[in-house]
Amino acid sequence: MTAAALFCLPRITRRAWHVWRRNLEVFVKTWKVNFFPPFVEAFLYLIAIGVGIGTYVKEIDGIPYVNFIAPSILAIAVMNSAFFECTYGSYVRMYYQKAFDAMIATPLSIEDVIAGELLWGATKSIMYAAIMLGVLSLFGVVALPIALLVIPFAFLGGLLFAALAMCFTAITPSIDALNYPSFLFITPMSLFSGTFFPLSLLPAAFQYIALALLPLTHVVAIFRMFSLPALSWAIMFHLAWLLAGTALLCIFSINMMRRRLIV
Repeated sequence: MTAAALFCLPRITRRAWHVWRRNLEVFVKTWKVNFFPPFVEAFLYLIAIGVGIGTYVKEIDGIPYVNFIAPSILAIAVMNSAFFECTYGSYVRMYYQKAFDAMIATPLSIEDVIAGELLWGATKSIMYAAIMLGVLSLFGVVALPIALLVIPFAFLGGLLFAALAMCFTAITPSIDALNYPSFLFITPMSLFSGTFFPLSLLPAAFQYIALALLPLTHVVAIFRMFSLPALSWAIMFHLAWLLAGTALLCIFSINMMRRRLIV
């Protein structure tokens, strides 16, 4: 795929929302199963890491450890929900269910279908973030009401990870191959993005790599500023990185999927 084709702006219409609505209707049919995991995940993280490890690590920079990791729990949920929806979920709809073929046979374009998938991945991030924020609020580890700003920012973070996931979906030869980005990229990123310990503890070179290449680093930083709260001008840098990264990855993912589906 040439660089020109990769950077070409896709033509997306309002029909993309039909794809989003289709996925929402399927999701609602199994809402009990879908809403249960974020509740359990939040409790498990708080008890196993916040309370368990927090027994030995009392504070980080004057912040109780459980409060320090609370925004990380939200950020990881945003990442996982969007990424796995637009890798395994999208691959199943594309390859096994043939849903993409059926939708493209209608007035929907390939660009509309993929854009709808990305919007749905971002929407799932909002849902998971909202549910887990409610759980964390019950434990009193996030500062309300300013922590509610996490929810709209979850859409931006979710859209970025959905686009990143779709890039992998566009090049993976089989559904089993999706294990590679999951274990070799997503799992390490969840550990080395300032999630469970400050980024400053890493060697300087790794800090620069995290800030330059790991999107979760910026999502965690923004969520932490809202959850503690600890607002600073650094939020502008993190937001700029997320906006630029999201725009580029959305363009890349749509063009890459267009090439795969046409071929």
